Amino acid sequence: MKIGIIDAELMYSKKHRFPNLVSMKISGYHKNKGGNVSLLLNYDDIEKYDKVYISKVFTDTQVPEKVLAFSNVQYGGTGFFYDKAPPLPYEIEHCMPDYHLYDEWVKNQLENGITKKLLKYYTDYSIGFATRGCIRQCNFCVNKHYKKSEKHSGIAEFIDNSRPYICLLDDNVLACSDWKIIFDELISTGKRLVFKQGIDERLLTDEKCDYIFNKIKWIGDYIFAFDNIADKDLIISKLKLIRKYTDKKIKFYVLCGYNHQNNIYDEEFWKNDIISLFERIKILIEYGCIPYVMRYEKYNSSCYRGIYINAAAWCNQPNLFKKMTFSDFCKQRGMSVKGNKIYRNDFKSYIKDGNKKGAAWRYLDEFTALYPDTAEKYFCMKGEM
Repeated sequence: MKIGIIDAELMYSKKHRFPNLVSMKISGYHKNKGGNVSLLLNYDDIEKYDKVYISKVFTDTQVPEKVLAFSNVQYGGTGFFYDKAPPLPYEIEHCMPDYHLYDEWVKNQLENGITKKLLKYYTDYSIGFATRGCIRQCNFCVNKHYKKSEKHSGIAEFIDNSRPYICLLDDNVLACSDWKIIFDELISTGKRLVFKQGIDERLLTDEKCDYIFNKIKWIGDYIFAFDNIADKDLIISKLKLIRKYTDKKIKFYVLCGYNHQNNIYDEEFWKNDIISLFERIKILIEYGCIPYVMRYEKYNSSCYRGIYINAAAWCNQPNLFKKMTFSDFCKQRGMSVKGNKIYRNDFKSYIKDGNKKGAAWRYLDEFTALYPDTAEKYFCMKGEM
């Protein structure tokens, strides 16, 4: 059979830098069956294939409707169906991914000046799930219908021994009763690894910390999440536990713009959510951690949308976050200077010379005028204390 594989994110965004695991599994399955499989880089000539599979992960990735109407096209993934995405057939789900599916595309990218570092997940990583599911049932999450985390597959099922690293996509590995068996299996490979989705610090114990910080060969940042200010006391206790085992920088995803209690998004909610966001950032700074702000889509309708945008821009650039207060970041971002004049942080001279404040600066001033106590408490802290 002549099989076409479409990674919708790859087609939609030139900056996409992560392979589609489903596409690789489907390719591996059909190649094992003797199929002639091709990675398609456009939507032309689809009718020439016996079967075309389209997979997408993100809901905002666009796929032409007319393409989905072809009788030989089958499509799936969370990008199409979100939390109701049908599972892959067992024989495909547990098939070794075809890590050569992207070879020609990678070669072309390298020839066009894209660095190998940006393509590392296509060339250097074995990718898979050791567990599936989560215990949290967060309404904003694609896994909200799960009630537990279970062992999904052995590491040998998706590991390519020629690749030096492992990337796990597990949703909540620490919630699985077999977490220790899984970690021992990962350690036995001798390879360095990363949990791409992060891990749930609320479930940390001394034993789990010993594995994570002492036994496992980690790649890059340790990634956790601080999504709800209601978890404040628990998070602080786990931060103290973490600091018993490592003094390394820890990254925390920090969700904002989401109402955990109800579906009411009024001015009172937005004010309190901004306070919650900066309180969580403050706590993380105190324990030597780096926040990475994740904005829930509702933030676009907020009366303080500009504060959310600037907070994410500030935190998500660690070099600036460590050196600058939020206030100075907003002011510097809101400076539009023509010519060669350099003000650096001399904001008074900037205004004195007749320059106008840009949007980022105006957002800061507007919020500060409304809530001066909040601004005084949070807007003058730096990422390194």
